[in-house]
Amino acid sequence: MNGQTYTLHFDSPDCTKANIDLVGGKNASLGELMEVGEDVQVPPGFAVTTDFYEAFLEEESLGEYIGERLSTVDMDDDNAVAAASEDIREHVESAEFPDFLADELESSWERLQAETDTDELQVAVRSSATAEDLPDASFAGQQDTYLNVTDFETVAQRTKECMASLFTARAITYREENGFDRDEVLISVGIQKMVEARTSGVMFTLNPSNGDQSKVRIEANWGLGEAVVSGAVTPDSFLVDKPVYKIVDRNVQEKNVMTVPTDAGTEEVEVDDDKRDVPAITADEIVKLTDLAKAIEQYYDEPQDIEWAIEEEGDDKRFYILQSRPETTWNEDDETTTTTTSSSSTAERILDRL
Repeated sequence: MNGQTYTLHFDSPDCTKANIDLVGGKNASLGELMEVGEDVQVPPGFAVTTDFYEAFLEEESLGEYIGERLSTVDMDDDNAVAAASEDIREHVESAEFPDFLADELESSWERLQAETDTDELQVAVRSSATAEDLPDASFAGQQDTYLNVTDFETVAQRTKECMASLFTARAITYREENGFDRDEVLISVGIQKMVEARTSGVMFTLNPSNGDQSKVRIEANWGLGEAVVSGAVTPDSFLVDKPVYKIVDRNVQEKNVMTVPTDAGTEEVEVDDDKRDVPAITADEIVKLTDLAKAIEQYYDEPQDIEWAIEEEGDDKRFYILQSRPETTWNEDDETTTTTTSSSSTAERILDRL
């Protein structure tokens, strides 16, 4: 209460990078993307804010417990850090949200259901830490994500688990080694409608192998993007000349597995034989994705790496943008910047930072 903002829908004018301390890096980016233009479709959702997180910790005396538990830990003892992490996460995950927070969360969930016009809403529950975009630190990838969550009770529990993941052993150690106080890094959680992706992938508004900004690199695989992140499959790759939309390089892989949603979350399944050697995106889709990449780059006025997905039902095809962030492999101010070896999938390198 007290004028705090506990949830904030992505389409709110306040869900922007100006309020990254409230909604974290990922959620701020999703709010910004909704301002790019009507052609850029972002799956609807909302942020459970850092105000919500701090109120939860205060109301349930969790902040006090966390401080006391960490104050006795020898940070040079990996086993001691791991034990503290386990204790803290268990306390956070087993605590109950106070009624005023639970009511706020349920109200935003019901609004999202109404927006999507479905009683069987499937969402991703993603951590969105406030320190993800700091130039001198790399917090990305340290917190949890849960896919294909289908009911409010599970949304609430996964939200707590995302908040608890701020205290993984890795995250605790990283903050200690880099001089961040416990209260300096907060966490928001994003609740976003899942896309039933026929194809998904990443794209870069430059050539990540040499920094050429006249190109767009698109990587694609059947299904959800997790099969690429896990290394189970190498995605198709296309290099497109921005001005004339010419595909100047293409590499179609044999794609044996794909990630699909299930009642329990997601699972990897085998790709049908007749699709394994077929490009996961068509030429027309490459043109559309290139258009979207150019629009997003123009909006941010700097090269981007972008997550996307295509949802298709009959003749209805929708292109969704799931995330966009500044491309960091190439730094204009550092001519000595080098890239990761080409044997590593660009999608794996970028998505590993989520």
